[in-house]
Amino acid sequence: MSKIAFKKRITVEQVEEGNDLAPKFQENGLIPVVTTDYESGELLMHGYMNEEALKKTIELGEAVYYSRSRETLWHKGATSGLVQTVKEMRIDDDQDCVWLRVEVQGNGASCHVGYRSCFFRSVPTGEEFEKKDGELEFEEDEKVFDPKEVYGDAPNPTKL
Repeated sequence: MSKIAFKKRITVEQVEEGNDLAPKFQENGLIPVVTTDYESGELLMHGYMNEEALKKTIELGEAVYYSRSRETLWHKGATSGLVQTVKEMRIDDDQDCVWLRVEVQGNGASCHVGYRSCFFRSVPTGEEFEKKDGELEFEEDEKVFDPKEVYGDAPNPTKL
């Protein structure tokens, strides 16, 4: 059991301007997490943590998320070796969103599809959206790894 205890949210001033870590989890018990590369600032992924995942991340200094599709804790890199070492953790002004700045072990990839970033496609906006019929554009030219080699026959976490 974790020795980490979050503070009770008492006042707006305490939450917004104080030194107490008093995270606000959504009704479903989750808090969103944005993860970027520590050196480059590149956005790697967006995920969620429940209270246990947030505490484990603090304890281990490695990213632990809550997988909504698998409904379980997910220690990033436990299977792939692409562990995200937390170099800095921040929480936003009203403490309902976490930002992790990480160094990714192995080949530096964070996407289960094999790309470096989970945000490997861009969406056209304005008139370009109509011109391109909403077609996404790939921003990464090649995958960093082959998911079949790394994950084998593990079930794909993406749900339709």
